[in-house]
Amino acid sequence: MQQQPDDQQEWVSKTRRKKEMHDLQDLGMQLARLSGDTLKKIELPEELREAIAMYKKINSNGALKRQTQYIGRLMRDLDPEPIREFLDKLQGSHAAYNAFLQRVEQMRETLLENDDALTDFLRDYPAAEAGQLRTLIRNTRKEREQAKPPKHFRALYRYLKEAMEADNPAADAPEAEDGQGGEQE
Repeated sequence: MQQQPDDQQEWVSKTRRKKEMHDLQDLGMQLARLSGDTLKKIELPEELREAIAMYKKINSNGALKRQTQYIGRLMRDLDPEPIREFLDKLQGSHAAYNAFLQRVEQMRETLLENDDALTDFLRDYPAAEAGQLRTLIRNTRKEREQAKPPKHFRALYRYLKEAMEADNPAADAPEAEDGQGGEQE
């Protein structure tokens, strides 16, 4: 809370101040979950960067709690809006990428169920090689009939993902380390 002259100072309850401090602490913890490369993309004071790096190295529960509080205290000196905007944008890119992965998965199922879908796919994604795709589809169908492990099923997914990414470069993987993204089954 910034100091204002007495006649302009707004009264804020202790509960509200506490909630604001906890929100800043939570925002700091969201930063701590980001990868080092992603964290470099946002402008932060060096002291906060060091505190986040130290947090990632700590193993003791008590020390983690103290470091979390320290990060929250450092966050009080910042304008949280640019950080929130950055995290929202990052979350949006995750949502878009997850939607892309779901489209790949749906395309795989469509190709396995409908022979005519291959023609449409090859028209929409000219980077795909027809012969290789036919072989993957045939092997995947045979694999399913024989109840074998999904080796070709996964290979088909990877091939479709690569072909769809080649024609849609905006479908790049997100950069944060939160376990999202990757191969769907």
